[in-house]
Amino acid sequence: MKSAEKDDAELIQAIRQRDPEGLAAAYDRYASVTFSLFLRITRDRSVSEDLLQELFIRVWNRGREFDPQKGVLGVWIAAIARNMAIDYIRSAQARFNTRLRSIDSVDPTALLRHGSESESLLDARRSISTAFSNLTANEKRVLELAYFEGCSQSEIAERLHEPLGTVKSWVRSGLGRLRSVLKMGAVQ
Repeated sequence: MKSAEKDDAELIQAIRQRDPEGLAAAYDRYASVTFSLFLRITRDRSVSEDLLQELFIRVWNRGREFDPQKGVLGVWIAAIARNMAIDYIRSAQARFNTRLRSIDSVDPTALLRHGSESESLLDARRSISTAFSNLTANEKRVLELAYFEGCSQSEIAERLHEPLGTVKSWVRSGLGRLRSVLKMGAVQ
């Protein structure tokens, strides 16, 4: 048995035994190549980072499914990564297509029914200001960095010295709060 195959056999055995060091060793060995694969397929660094994290969670949870008689650990991990990336692309394309509306389907008179332009802009500004005031300090900070300074979530995490997952949670909860408040304002 070759050295790499032996190492792979030890890695998968450690993962099956729920040994975090086994997963860490698999990550060290295969993260670079799978990240490159994600990046090549999605063309988005942030998405690739998310998919990489999800990949190794799947490896941890599905380690018992790997059969060393049927293949090599690295190929198995790369196949999972490829499928995840393709699923992401298909899902993103489907989300885009469902939101896409033909310009012909827009009623041009509907744009004129909302009063004067300055009143609409003023109302929109008030709604956004109110919604923004309902955010926590952390949510405000990450959204400001993302939208006003153009920082990626990874850059925000570095800048604030916070874990990437925490930053992502703040962004998600902040956007959710904004959406809720703005929806309520639109209903009124």
